[in-house]
Amino acid sequence: CFPEQVNELVALIPYSDQRLRPQRTKLYVLLSVLLCLLISGLVVFFLFPHSVLVDDDGIKVVQVWFDKKNSVVVLAITATLRIRNSNFYSVTVTSLTSQVQYMNTVVGTQQVTNVSSIQPLSDKLVNFTVKAELGGPLSYVYFFCTFPKVKVHNIVIFMRTSVKLLYIGHVTQSALETYHYVDCSTNSTAAQDPLPLPSPLARGAANAKS
Repeated sequence: CFPEQVNELVALIPYSDQRLRPQRTKLYVLLSVLLCLLISGLVVFFLFPHSVLVDDDGIKVVQVWFDKKNSVVVLAITATLRIRNSNFYSVTVTSLTSQVQYMNTVVGTQQVTNVSSIQPLSDKLVNFTVKAELGGPLSYVYFFCTFPKVKVHNIVIFMRTSVKLLYIGHVTQSALETYHYVDCSTNSTAAQDPLPLPSPLARGAANAKS
């Protein structure tokens, strides 16, 4: 051979030579599959929507006004919800709607949009105020609340509150129904705990619309 032809020579290797057989190919394939499964599992675990719990935290403040001329009692009821986010990403409370009833009569409604954002794995208290007017057919409430010989002027109101939640493009709605004692004679900041719901309403309150 001439020196200039060395780089053009081809070496012949037997077919049974170990150098022609793949080394640890099955091991590499198995590790790649396991790694892909692990990453997929972690993505599903962190991004799969978990429950967002909405609980009643009671009435914090009640402001009372009297319209003596029209025998109307006006209540500004500030209530609080506790929203627990068990997801690994933030949840946005897009809207909150609350309705106040007295003796099966709607006496006040309130709707709030762009309420709040709940951080991952945390809970937050959300306050809202509903104005309720008890007059007309309910004008007897005015006389009860202003009657000086009555020591306790508590009335029972029913509140139905719904919350719309948005996270990673998923929208859910939770409904909450509660009864509360309210002192209608004067302003108060120490409201009593909510009353237990009757069983039919309790079943209805547990339903959440997706």
